Amino acid sequence: MRSFSRRGLLALSLAGLPFAPALAQDAFPIPGKPIRMIVPFSAGSGSDVTVRVLAKLMTEELGGHPVVVENRPGAGTFIGAQEVARAPADGHTLLYTIVVTHTQNPHLYAKLPYDPVKDFTPLVQVMKSATVLIAPPNAPFNNVKELVAYAKAHPGKLSYASYAQGSTSHLNGELLKMRTGIDMVHIPYKGTADASRALMAGDVQLYFDGTASAVEAIKAGRAKGLGAATPTRIAVLPELPTIAEQGVPGLDIVGWQGVFGPGNMPPAVAKKVSDLLSKISRGPDILKLVQLQGNEPSGAPAAEFAAIVRADSERWGEVIRAAKIKLD
Repeated sequence: MRSFSRRGLLALSLAGLPFAPALAQDAFPIPGKPIRMIVPFSAGSGSDVTVRVLAKLMTEELGGHPVVVENRPGAGTFIGAQEVARAPADGHTLLYTIVVTHTQNPHLYAKLPYDPVKDFTPLVQVMKSATVLIAPPNAPFNNVKELVAYAKAHPGKLSYASYAQGSTSHLNGELLKMRTGIDMVHIPYKGTADASRALMAGDVQLYFDGTASAVEAIKAGRAKGLGAATPTRIAVLPELPTIAEQGVPGLDIVGWQGVFGPGNMPPAVAKKVSDLLSKISRGPDILKLVQLQGNEPSGAPAAEFAAIVRADSERWGEVIRAAKIKLD
């Protein structure tokens, strides 16, 4: 009886209290739950710099709600991507990554620790990134036309660097070979810094470099630009013709950085997050940062970004199959 009495008193006391309201399915952000922005690259990398500005602006837009950047580098972006793929789809764990995770890795590896389509929700393309074909200052060619002529006159004598086997810089080199019919030797390095040093030292003759570092090297006289691998000329290098302008079509290669959530995000949550990130990506702070890096701001929201991811996956899949590149 004593036990029953205690239970009865507890029930009566709870009956007089209001129940805490259940969180709506479109609740974002959830009070007391920080937003984690996972970056599959090391601290200090180009992507890391951008995402930290993005996270700061998100916090401000959300009235002080914490947005925390967490670096999960390694395994070709597998580690960071897998963590987001397994996270709750409530908009509080996001992946900030580059083109490789969803459009190149699926064709390079027979087995991935994530499904690039089912396990992710595309939310926003933050920026478009460009690459520039560069050569050492003493290279015996000054543009793409001269490069192709030299390579055909000296088959197998040219080598090109990449920052990793199967990386965008590797695939760009393979695409150049396909479009021109020239023969070059691929030499992969461990990271962009090593690849750049190899080019400056003359250990290799070509490298598809990111715009920011390419511009710095060209202006400092440590490299010469041969052509921009973009649809139009790059604003920070207006005098440098595109590769297509020089008679080699098909190398209008535009990379990107963007944000994904876990798969099966509730549509209302995905829209809230996408709208917020799109607004920030089109704002003056991101605009200034992106242009300093030699890139182009985007802010393409969820549906548009998803279409970009699909198209790029098809494109890179064709290149990887044609070049017979497998990394398993």
